[in-house]
Amino acid sequence: MELQDVHSMFLHGLDGLSIQFQKVPGSAIFLRYVRSSYQDDPVRSAVELFLFLFAVRYMLAPKYSTQKQNYVPLSDEEIDELVEDWTPEPLVAPQTSFEEAENEKRPVIVGPTGPKSKLSNGRTVTNLASYNFYNFVANEILKEKAIQTLRTYGVGPCGPPGFYGTQDVHMKTEADIASHLGTPACIVYAQAFSTISSVIPAFSKRGDIIVADKAVNYAVRKGIQISRSTVRWYEHNDMEDLQRVLGKVIKEQVKKPLTRRFIVTEGIFENVGDIVDLPRIIELKLRYKFRLILDETWSFGVLGRTGRGVTEQQNVDATEVDMIVGSLAGPLCAGGGFCAGSDEIVEHQRISAAAYTFSAALPAMLATTASESLSLLQTNPDIMVQLRENIKAMRAQLDPRSDWVSCTSSVENPIMLLVLKSDIVTSKHISINEQEQILQDVVDETLTNGVLITRLKSMPRALNTAPKHVGWELQPALKVCITVGLSRKETEKAGVTIRHAITKVINKRK
Repeated sequence: MELQDVHSMFLHGLDGLSIQFQKVPGSAIFLRYVRSSYQDDPVRSAVELFLFLFAVRYMLAPKYSTQKQNYVPLSDEEIDELVEDWTPEPLVAPQTSFEEAENEKRPVIVGPTGPKSKLSNGRTVTNLASYNFYNFVANEILKEKAIQTLRTYGVGPCGPPGFYGTQDVHMKTEADIASHLGTPACIVYAQAFSTISSVIPAFSKRGDIIVADKAVNYAVRKGIQISRSTVRWYEHNDMEDLQRVLGKVIKEQVKKPLTRRFIVTEGIFENVGDIVDLPRIIELKLRYKFRLILDETWSFGVLGRTGRGVTEQQNVDATEVDMIVGSLAGPLCAGGGFCAGSDEIVEHQRISAAAYTFSAALPAMLATTASESLSLLQTNPDIMVQLRENIKAMRAQLDPRSDWVSCTSSVENPIMLLVLKSDIVTSKHISINEQEQILQDVVDETLTNGVLITRLKSMPRALNTAPKHVGWELQPALKVCITVGLSRKETEKAGVTIRHAITKVINKRK
Protein backbone atom coordinates (compact mmCIF):
# COMPACT_ATOMS: atom_id res chain seq x y z
CA MET A 1 0.00 0.00 0.00
CA GLU A 2 1.37 3.36 -1.02
CA LEU A 3 1.85 6.31 1.33
CA GLN A 4 -0.83 8.29 -0.50
CA ASP A 5 -3.36 5.51 0.12
CA VAL A 6 -2.47 5.43 3.82
CA HIS A 7 -2.90 9.17 4.04
CA SER A 8 -6.29 9.08 2.36
CA MET A 9 -7.46 6.27 4.68
CA PHE A 10 -6.31 8.27 7.74
CA LEU A 11 -8.21 11.34 6.57
CA HIS A 12 -11.27 9.26 5.82
CA GLY A 13 -11.11 7.84 9.36
CA LEU A 14 -10.80 11.29 10.86
CA ASP A 15 -13.81 12.46 8.91
CA GLY A 16 -15.77 9.50 10.18
CA LEU A 17 -14.78 10.25 13.78
CA SER A 18 -15.64 13.91 13.27
CA ILE A 19 -19.10 13.02 11.97
CA GLN A 20 -19.70 10.68 14.92
CA PHE A 21 -18.38 13.24 17.44
CA GLN A 22 -20.65 15.95 16.01
CA LYS A 23 -23.64 13.73 16.76
CA VAL A 24 -22.79 13.95 20.48
CA PRO A 25 -24.87 16.68 22.25
CA GLY A 26 -22.73 19.74 23.05
CA SER A 27 -19.89 18.70 20.76
CA ALA A 28 -20.15 21.91 18.71
CA ILE A 29 -19.75 24.05 21.82
CA PHE A 30 -16.75 22.02 22.93
CA LEU A 31 -15.03 22.31 19.52
CA ARG A 32 -15.65 26.04 19.38
CA TYR A 33 -14.15 26.42 22.87
CA VAL A 34 -11.04 24.42 21.93
CA ARG A 35 -10.45 26.38 18.73
CA SER A 36 -10.84 29.76 20.45
CA SER A 37 -8.66 28.83 23.42
CA TYR A 38 -5.95 27.40 21.18
CA GLN A 39 -5.84 30.58 19.12
CA ASP A 40 -5.76 32.84 22.18
CA ASP A 41 -3.65 30.73 24.55
CA PRO A 42 -2.20 27.44 23.28
CA VAL A 43 -0.39 26.84 26.60
CA ARG A 44 -3.70 26.77 28.38
CA SER A 45 -4.99 24.08 26.04
CA ALA A 46 -1.89 22.00 26.66
CA VAL A 47 -2.32 22.28 30.44
CA GLU A 48 -5.98 21.34 30.20
CA LEU A 49 -5.14 18.36 28.03
CA PHE A 50 -2.56 17.23 30.56
CA LEU A 51 -5.05 17.52 33.41
CA PHE A 52 -7.64 15.60 31.39
CA LEU A 53 -5.19 12.78 30.66
CA PHE A 54 -4.11 12.73 34.32
CA ALA A 55 -7.74 12.41 35.44
CA VAL A 56 -8.31 9.54 33.00
CA ARG A 57 -5.12 7.85 34.20
CA TYR A 58 -6.15 8.28 37.83
CA MET A 59 -9.61 6.83 37.22
CA LEU A 60 -8.19 3.82 35.36
CA ALA A 61 -5.38 3.18 37.86
CA PRO A 62 -5.68 -0.13 39.72
CA LYS A 63 -7.03 0.15 43.27
CA TYR A 64 -5.01 -1.15 46.20
CA SER A 65 -6.58 -3.03 49.06
CA THR A 66 -6.53 -1.60 52.55
CA GLN A 67 -6.93 -5.12 53.85
CA LYS A 68 -3.53 -6.17 52.59
CA GLN A 69 -1.46 -7.61 55.41
CA ASN A 70 1.83 -5.76 55.62
CA TYR A 71 2.79 -7.10 59.05
CA VAL A 72 4.24 -10.29 60.38
CA PRO A 73 1.47 -12.83 61.05
CA LEU A 74 1.35 -14.25 64.56
CA SER A 75 -0.07 -17.53 65.73
CA ASP A 76 -2.73 -17.71 68.43
CA GLU A 77 -0.15 -18.98 70.91
CA GLU A 78 2.16 -16.04 70.22
CA ILE A 79 -0.70 -13.56 70.60
CA ASP A 80 -1.74 -15.10 73.94
CA GLU A 81 1.85 -14.96 75.16
CA LEU A 82 2.19 -11.27 74.28
CA VAL A 83 -1.10 -10.44 76.00
CA GLU A 84 0.00 -12.23 79.16
CA ASP A 85 3.33 -10.39 79.19
CA TRP A 86 1.72 -6.95 78.67
CA THR A 87 1.11 -4.89 81.81
CA PRO A 88 -0.98 -1.71 81.42
CA GLU A 89 0.17 1.50 83.06
CA PRO A 90 -1.94 2.37 86.16
CA LEU A 91 -4.29 5.31 85.81
CA VAL A 92 -3.33 6.50 89.30
CA ALA A 93 0.03 6.12 91.00
CA PRO A 94 0.04 3.58 93.84
CA GLN A 95 -0.47 4.99 97.31
CA THR A 96 2.54 5.62 99.48
CA SER A 97 2.69 4.32 103.02
CA PHE A 98 2.07 7.88 104.24
CA GLU A 99 -1.08 8.20 102.11
CA GLU A 100 -2.36 4.81 103.25
CA ALA A 101 -1.91 5.76 106.89
CA GLU A 102 -3.63 9.10 106.29
CA ASN A 103 -6.62 7.48 104.61
CA GLU A 104 -7.04 4.96 107.41
CA LYS A 105 -7.30 7.76 109.98
CA ARG A 106 -9.35 10.14 107.86
CA PRO A 107 -12.37 11.38 109.88
CA VAL A 108 -15.86 11.04 108.39
CA ILE A 109 -18.53 13.61 109.25
CA VAL A 110 -22.07 12.32 109.80
CA GLY A 111 -24.89 14.78 109.22
CA PRO A 112 -24.65 18.53 108.58
CA THR A 113 -21.25 20.18 108.32
CA GLY A 114 -21.58 22.87 110.97
CA PRO A 115 -19.25 24.53 113.49
CA LYS A 116 -19.83 21.52 115.71
CA SER A 117 -19.82 18.35 113.64
CA LYS A 118 -20.46 14.75 114.58
CA LEU A 119 -18.01 12.11 113.37
CA SER A 120 -18.75 8.54 112.38
CA ASN A 121 -17.12 7.33 115.62
CA GLY A 122 -19.72 9.22 117.66
CA ARG A 123 -17.54 12.13 118.77
CA THR A 124 -18.57 15.76 118.31
CA VAL A 125 -15.70 18.07 117.35
CA THR A 126 -15.12 21.73 116.60
CA ASN A 127 -15.02 21.89 112.81
CA LEU A 128 -12.33 24.23 111.44
CA ALA A 129 -11.85 22.24 108.23
CA SER A 130 -14.79 23.44 106.10
CA TYR A 131 -15.49 26.68 104.24
CA ASN A 132 -18.60 27.50 106.29
CA PHE A 133 -17.28 30.98 107.10
CA TYR A 134 -20.66 32.64 107.76
CA ASN A 135 -22.41 29.50 109.03
CA PHE A 136 -24.86 29.73 106.14
CA VAL A 137 -25.26 25.96 106.43
CA ALA A 138 -27.40 26.53 109.52
CA ASN A 139 -29.27 29.57 108.17
CA GLU A 140 -33.01 28.85 108.28
CA ILE A 141 -33.86 31.44 105.61
CA LEU A 142 -31.55 29.75 103.12
CA LYS A 143 -32.93 26.33 104.03
CA GLU A 144 -36.51 27.43 103.47
CA LYS A 145 -35.69 29.08 100.12
CA ALA A 146 -33.82 25.98 98.98
CA ILE A 147 -36.74 23.71 99.90
CA GLN A 148 -39.24 25.92 98.07
CA THR A 149 -37.05 25.94 94.95
CA LEU A 150 -36.59 22.19 95.14
CA ARG A 151 -40.35 21.64 95.22
CA THR A 152 -40.91 24.04 92.31
CA TYR A 153 -38.06 23.12 89.94
CA GLY A 154 -36.97 19.66 91.03
CA VAL A 155 -33.44 18.50 91.74
CA GLY A 156 -31.69 19.37 88.47
CA PRO A 157 -32.41 20.87 85.03
CA CYS A 158 -31.22 17.67 83.28
CA GLY A 159 -29.79 19.56 80.33
CA PRO A 160 -27.00 21.93 79.28
CA PRO A 161 -27.64 25.67 79.60
CA GLY A 162 -27.54 26.25 75.85
CA PHE A 163 -30.21 23.62 75.15
CA TYR A 164 -33.02 23.51 77.72
CA GLY A 165 -31.15 23.71 81.03
CA THR A 166 -31.38 27.48 81.58
CA GLN A 167 -34.18 28.51 83.95
CA ASP A 168 -35.34 31.85 85.27
CA VAL A 169 -33.46 31.34 88.55
CA HIS A 170 -30.18 31.03 86.62
CA MET A 171 -30.81 34.32 84.85
CA LYS A 172 -31.66 35.96 88.18
CA THR A 173 -28.46 34.67 89.77
CA GLU A 174 -26.39 35.99 86.86
CA ALA A 175 -28.07 39.38 87.17
CA ASP A 176 -27.58 39.43 90.96
CA ILE A 177 -23.86 38.67 90.70
CA ALA A 178 -23.31 41.24 87.95
CA SER A 179 -25.16 43.87 89.99
CA HIS A 180 -23.23 42.98 93.14
CA LEU A 181 -19.86 43.25 91.40
CA GLY A 182 -20.75 46.24 89.22
CA THR A 183 -20.08 44.52 85.87
CA PRO A 184 -22.27 44.62 82.74
CA ALA A 185 -22.90 40.86 82.60
CA CYS A 186 -22.22 37.51 84.22
CA ILE A 187 -22.40 33.81 83.33
CA VAL A 188 -22.96 30.97 85.83
CA TYR A 189 -21.27 27.56 85.59
CA ALA A 190 -22.34 24.31 87.20
CA GLN A 191 -18.96 23.50 88.81
CA ALA A 192 -16.59 25.81 90.67
CA PHE A 193 -13.36 24.00 89.72
CA SER A 194 -14.10 23.82 86.01
CA THR A 195 -15.06 27.49 85.73
CA ILE A 196 -11.57 28.99 85.55
CA SER A 197 -10.22 25.92 83.74
CA SER A 198 -12.81 26.57 81.00
CA VAL A 199 -12.67 30.36 80.90
CA ILE A 200 -8.93 30.46 80.11
CA PRO A 201 -9.00 28.12 77.05
CA ALA A 202 -12.21 29.77 75.81
CA PHE A 203 -10.19 32.92 75.08
CA SER A 204 -6.53 31.92 74.93
CA LYS A 205 -5.52 29.49 72.19
CA ARG A 206 -2.36 28.02 70.73
CA GLY A 207 0.02 30.84 69.84
CA ASP A 208 -1.46 33.27 72.37
CA ILE A 209 0.56 34.37 75.41
CA ILE A 210 -0.29 33.93 79.09
CA VAL A 211 1.73 35.59 81.85
CA ALA A 212 0.82 33.91 85.15
CA ASP A 213 1.83 34.02 88.80
CA LYS A 214 3.90 31.00 89.80
CA ALA A 215 1.66 30.32 92.80
CA VAL A 216 -1.69 30.07 91.01
CA ASN A 217 -3.91 27.18 92.08
CA TYR A 218 -4.35 23.82 90.39
CA ALA A 219 -7.56 24.75 88.55
CA VAL A 220 -5.83 27.75 86.94
CA ARG A 221 -2.89 25.58 85.94
CA LYS A 222 -5.21 23.07 84.28
CA GLY A 223 -6.89 25.86 82.34
CA ILE A 224 -3.51 27.14 81.15
CA GLN A 225 -2.48 23.61 80.17
CA ILE A 226 -5.70 23.03 78.21
CA SER A 227 -5.31 26.31 76.33
CA ARG A 228 -1.93 25.19 74.88
CA SER A 229 -0.84 28.82 74.93
CA THR A 230 2.70 30.07 75.37
CA VAL A 231 3.20 30.58 79.12
CA ARG A 232 5.54 32.99 80.89
CA TRP A 233 5.74 32.77 84.70
CA TYR A 234 6.61 35.56 87.11
CA GLU A 235 7.64 35.30 90.74
CA HIS A 236 4.79 35.09 93.22
CA ASN A 237 3.17 38.48 93.82
CA ASP A 238 6.34 40.24 92.63
CA MET A 239 5.21 43.24 90.60
CA GLU A 240 8.74 44.14 89.56
CA ASP A 241 9.27 40.69 88.10
CA LEU A 242 5.87 40.90 86.40
CA GLN A 243 6.89 44.17 84.76
CA ARG A 244 10.14 42.56 83.61
CA VAL A 245 8.31 39.58 82.07
CA LEU A 246 5.74 41.80 80.35
CA GLY A 247 8.48 43.98 78.88
CA LYS A 248 10.34 40.91 77.65
CA VAL A 249 7.20 39.53 75.99
CA ILE A 250 6.57 42.85 74.22
CA LYS A 251 10.13 42.89 72.85
CA GLU A 252 9.84 39.30 71.64
CA GLN A 253 6.57 40.06 69.81
CA VAL A 254 7.73 43.21 67.99
CA LYS A 255 8.18 41.58 64.56
CA LYS A 256 5.74 38.73 65.06
CA PRO A 257 2.03 38.53 64.19
CA LEU A 258 -0.31 40.12 66.71
CA THR A 259 -1.54 37.64 69.35
CA ARG A 260 -3.88 37.78 72.31
CA ARG A 261 -2.06 38.36 75.59
CA PHE A 262 -3.36 37.68 79.10
CA ILE A 263 -2.26 38.15 82.71
CA VAL A 264 -3.66 35.42 84.97
CA THR A 265 -3.60 35.74 88.75
CA GLU A 266 -5.72 35.23 91.88
CA GLY A 267 -7.39 37.59 94.34
CA ILE A 268 -6.53 35.53 97.42
CA PHE A 269 -3.95 32.90 96.55
CA GLU A 270 -5.17 29.45 97.52
CA ASN A 271 -1.67 28.06 98.04
CA VAL A 272 -0.21 30.96 100.01
CA GLY A 273 -3.14 32.91 101.45
CA ASP A 274 -1.90 36.42 100.60
CA ILE A 275 -3.67 39.03 98.44
CA VAL A 276 -2.77 40.33 94.99
CA ASP A 277 -1.71 43.94 94.40
CA LEU A 278 -4.56 44.64 91.99
CA PRO A 279 -4.03 48.39 91.34
CA ARG A 280 -0.44 47.72 90.29
CA ILE A 281 -1.49 44.89 87.97
CA ILE A 282 -4.17 47.10 86.41
CA GLU A 283 -1.52 49.74 85.77
CA LEU A 284 0.81 47.22 84.11
CA LYS A 285 -1.86 45.57 82.00
CA LEU A 286 -2.93 48.95 80.61
CA ARG A 287 0.67 50.00 79.94
CA TYR A 288 1.61 46.80 78.10
CA LYS A 289 -1.85 46.17 76.56
CA PHE A 290 -2.67 42.83 78.18
CA ARG A 291 -6.04 41.47 79.24
CA LEU A 292 -6.51 40.43 82.88
CA ILE A 293 -8.16 37.20 84.10
CA LEU A 294 -8.64 37.43 87.88
CA ASP A 295 -9.58 34.30 89.82
CA GLU A 296 -11.55 35.39 92.89
CA THR A 297 -12.52 31.90 94.01
CA TRP A 298 -11.35 32.60 97.57
CA SER A 299 -11.79 36.38 97.74
CA PHE A 300 -15.35 36.77 96.44
CA GLY A 301 -17.68 36.87 99.42
CA VAL A 302 -14.75 37.45 101.80
CA LEU A 303 -12.94 40.71 100.99
CA GLY A 304 -14.48 44.16 100.95
CA ARG A 305 -17.21 45.73 103.05
CA THR A 306 -19.99 43.78 101.31
CA GLY A 307 -17.95 40.81 100.07
CA ARG A 308 -17.48 41.99 96.47
CA GLY A 309 -13.91 40.78 96.59
CA VAL A 310 -10.51 42.28 95.99
CA THR A 311 -11.89 44.99 93.68
CA GLU A 312 -13.94 46.41 96.55
CA GLN A 313 -11.18 45.94 99.12
CA GLN A 314 -8.58 47.77 97.00
CA ASN A 315 -11.03 50.33 95.54
CA VAL A 316 -10.68 49.20 91.92
CA ASP A 317 -13.51 49.52 89.40
CA ALA A 318 -14.60 45.99 88.49
CA THR A 319 -14.96 46.99 84.84
CA GLU A 320 -11.17 47.49 84.66
CA VAL A 321 -10.75 43.72 85.10
CA ASP A 322 -11.53 41.93 81.84
CA MET A 323 -12.71 38.69 83.47
CA ILE A 324 -13.58 38.14 87.14
CA VAL A 325 -13.95 34.44 87.93
CA GLY A 326 -15.37 33.28 91.25
CA SER A 327 -16.94 30.42 93.15
CA LEU A 328 -20.42 30.09 94.57
CA ALA A 329 -19.50 26.94 96.49
CA GLY A 330 -17.18 28.35 99.17
CA PRO A 331 -18.26 31.31 101.32
CA LEU A 332 -21.76 31.36 99.79
CA CYS A 333 -22.38 27.68 100.65
CA ALA A 334 -24.13 27.08 97.31
CA GLY A 335 -22.50 25.52 94.27
CA GLY A 336 -21.06 26.32 90.87
CA GLY A 337 -18.97 29.22 89.66
CA PHE A 338 -19.27 32.39 87.61
CA CYS A 339 -17.40 34.69 85.26
CA ALA A 340 -18.26 38.38 85.17
CA GLY A 341 -17.23 40.91 82.55
CA SER A 342 -18.50 42.73 79.49
CA ASP A 343 -21.45 41.53 77.42
CA GLU A 344 -19.10 40.30 74.68
CA ILE A 345 -16.96 38.37 77.17
CA VAL A 346 -20.01 36.61 78.62
CA GLU A 347 -21.78 35.82 75.35
CA HIS A 348 -18.59 34.35 73.86
CA GLN A 349 -18.45 31.81 76.71
CA ARG A 350 -21.98 30.59 76.09
CA ILE A 351 -20.79 28.88 72.91
CA SER A 352 -17.06 28.47 73.56
CA ALA A 353 -16.56 27.44 77.21
CA ALA A 354 -16.45 23.65 77.52
CA ALA A 355 -17.80 23.45 81.08
CA TYR A 356 -20.78 25.60 80.14
CA THR A 357 -21.58 24.08 76.76
CA PHE A 358 -21.13 20.39 77.59
CA SER A 359 -22.33 20.22 81.22
CA ALA A 360 -25.77 20.14 82.75
CA ALA A 361 -26.84 23.50 84.15
CA LEU A 362 -26.51 24.40 87.82
CA PRO A 363 -29.38 22.97 89.91
CA ALA A 364 -32.01 25.63 90.53
CA MET A 365 -31.78 25.09 94.28
CA LEU A 366 -28.10 26.09 94.30
CA ALA A 367 -28.71 29.10 92.07
CA THR A 368 -31.36 30.38 94.46
CA THR A 369 -29.09 29.74 97.46
CA ALA A 370 -26.31 31.79 95.84
CA SER A 371 -28.66 34.74 95.23
CA GLU A 372 -30.00 34.63 98.76
CA SER A 373 -26.48 34.38 100.25
CA LEU A 374 -25.44 37.48 98.32
CA SER A 375 -28.51 39.27 99.62
CA LEU A 376 -27.59 38.34 103.21
CA LEU A 377 -24.07 39.72 102.77
CA GLN A 378 -25.42 42.98 101.35
CA THR A 379 -28.09 43.51 104.01
CA ASN A 380 -26.06 42.22 106.96
CA PRO A 381 -22.46 43.50 106.71
CA ASP A 382 -22.02 42.97 110.45
CA ILE A 383 -21.55 39.26 109.79
CA MET A 384 -18.34 40.07 107.94
CA VAL A 385 -17.15 42.20 110.83
CA GLN A 386 -17.79 39.28 113.18
CA LEU A 387 -15.79 36.95 110.91
CA ARG A 388 -12.81 39.31 110.93
CA GLU A 389 -12.95 39.53 114.72
CA ASN A 390 -12.75 35.73 114.92
CA ILE A 391 -9.83 35.76 112.48
CA LYS A 392 -7.98 38.20 114.76
CA ALA A 393 -8.75 36.06 117.78
CA MET A 394 -7.35 32.91 116.11
CA ARG A 395 -4.25 34.68 114.80
CA ALA A 396 -3.52 36.04 118.25
CA GLN A 397 -3.29 32.48 119.56
CA LEU A 398 -1.15 31.10 116.73
CA ASP A 399 1.10 33.37 114.70
CA PRO A 400 2.79 35.59 117.28
CA ARG A 401 2.60 33.11 120.17
CA SER A 402 3.86 29.95 118.48
CA ASP A 403 7.60 29.32 118.28
CA TRP A 404 7.19 26.80 115.47
CA VAL A 405 4.77 28.09 112.84
CA SER A 406 3.94 31.33 111.05
CA CYS A 407 0.84 32.35 109.08
CA THR A 408 1.29 33.22 105.40
CA SER A 409 -2.34 34.26 104.94
CA SER A 410 -3.56 37.83 104.82
CA VAL A 411 -5.12 39.22 108.00
CA GLU A 412 -8.52 39.29 106.24
CA ASN A 413 -8.33 35.74 104.91
CA PRO A 414 -10.54 33.33 106.92
CA ILE A 415 -8.38 30.41 105.71
CA MET A 416 -5.23 30.50 107.82
CA LEU A 417 -2.25 28.67 106.34
CA LEU A 418 0.34 27.81 109.00
CA VAL A 419 3.80 26.81 107.76
CA LEU A 420 6.84 25.76 109.77
CA LYS A 421 9.17 28.70 110.31
CA SER A 422 12.10 28.81 107.93
CA ASP A 423 14.71 28.86 110.69
CA ILE A 424 13.18 25.72 112.21
CA VAL A 425 13.20 23.94 108.85
CA THR A 426 16.80 24.98 108.21
CA SER A 427 18.20 24.20 111.64
CA LYS A 428 16.52 20.80 111.87
CA HIS A 429 17.07 19.95 108.16
CA ILE A 430 13.41 19.05 107.68
CA SER A 431 12.58 17.90 104.15
CA ILE A 432 9.26 18.48 102.37
CA ASN A 433 8.11 14.92 103.10
CA GLU A 434 9.07 15.26 106.74
CA GLN A 435 7.17 18.55 106.98
CA GLU A 436 4.05 16.85 105.61
CA GLN A 437 4.41 14.05 108.15
CA ILE A 438 4.83 16.52 111.02
CA LEU A 439 1.80 18.53 109.98
CA GLN A 440 -0.30 15.38 109.58
CA ASP A 441 0.70 14.38 113.11
CA VAL A 442 -0.47 17.83 114.25
CA VAL A 443 -3.82 17.30 112.47
CA ASP A 444 -4.22 13.93 114.26
CA GLU A 445 -3.25 15.43 117.62
CA THR A 446 -5.72 18.31 117.34
CA LEU A 447 -8.48 15.87 116.38
CA THR A 448 -7.67 13.82 119.49
CA ASN A 449 -8.30 17.01 121.49
CA GLY A 450 -11.61 17.74 119.78
CA VAL A 451 -10.63 20.18 117.01
CA LEU A 452 -10.86 19.22 113.32
CA ILE A 453 -8.40 20.94 110.96
CA THR A 454 -6.71 19.82 107.76
CA ARG A 455 -3.57 20.27 105.66
CA LEU A 456 -2.84 22.14 102.45
CA LYS A 457 -2.45 19.39 99.88
CA SER A 458 0.22 19.68 97.20
CA MET A 459 -0.68 20.01 93.53
CA PRO A 460 -0.16 16.92 91.36
CA ARG A 461 2.76 17.27 88.99
CA ALA A 462 2.35 16.87 85.28
CA LEU A 463 3.26 13.47 83.87
CA ASN A 464 6.93 12.93 82.98
CA THR A 465 7.93 16.27 84.53
CA ALA A 466 11.69 16.62 84.94
CA PRO A 467 12.92 18.03 88.29
CA LYS A 468 14.32 21.14 86.60
CA HIS A 469 10.89 21.89 85.09
CA VAL A 470 8.92 21.59 88.34
CA GLY A 471 9.24 25.31 89.09
CA TRP A 472 7.44 26.78 92.09
CA GLU A 473 6.32 24.32 94.76
CA LEU A 474 4.03 25.13 97.63
CA GLN A 475 5.23 24.79 101.17
CA PRO A 476 3.36 22.23 103.30
CA ALA A 477 0.96 23.98 105.65
CA LEU A 478 -1.85 23.48 108.11
CA LYS A 479 -5.23 24.84 106.98
CA VAL A 480 -7.49 26.37 109.61
CA CYS A 481 -10.88 27.73 108.46
CA ILE A 482 -12.49 30.36 110.68
CA THR A 483 -16.26 30.61 111.09
CA VAL A 484 -18.76 32.95 112.75
CA GLY A 485 -20.56 29.86 113.99
CA LEU A 486 -18.14 29.87 116.94
CA SER A 487 -17.95 32.56 119.57
CA ARG A 488 -14.74 34.49 120.16
CA LYS A 489 -14.07 32.44 123.29
CA GLU A 490 -14.56 29.16 121.42
CA THR A 491 -12.30 30.36 118.62
CA GLU A 492 -9.54 31.28 121.09
CA LYS A 493 -9.87 27.91 122.82
CA ALA A 494 -9.52 26.09 119.50
CA GLY A 495 -6.45 28.20 118.72
CA VAL A 496 -4.83 27.21 122.02
CA THR A 497 -5.53 23.55 121.26
CA ILE A 498 -3.86 23.84 117.84
CA ARG A 499 -0.84 25.66 119.27
CA HIS A 500 -0.32 23.08 122.00
CA ALA A 501 -0.65 20.25 119.47
CA ILE A 502 2.06 21.82 117.28
CA THR A 503 4.39 22.19 120.26
CA LYS A 504 3.78 18.63 121.44
CA VAL A 505 4.42 17.05 118.03
CA ILE A 506 7.60 18.99 117.30
CA ASN A 507 9.04 18.48 120.78
CA LYS A 508 8.39 14.77 120.45
CA ARG A 509 10.47 14.75 117.28
CA LYS A 510 13.63 16.03 119.00
